[in-house]
Amino acid sequence: MASSGAAVPFWRAAGMTYITYSNICSSLVRSCLKEPYKSEAASREKVHFAVTKWADGKPEKPSIRSDSSED
Repeated sequence: MASSGAAVPFWRAAGMTYITYSNICSSLVRSCLKEPYKSEAASREKVHFAVTKWADGKPEKPSIRSDSSED
């Protein structure tokens, strides 16, 4: 068991989740790249996912969503 005085990661101490910290770091790395690597990395940044709502214990038709800076 860890003691109460144990060191915590700085992202946790700053009130961030690891995902938020990871997204900030990856954004900084992508912004430092030179072309053509920068545009290739930007194309991989786009995320597409499906959202399915449930009603009465049955799934409805899923909708495709996109989580990118262009939308």
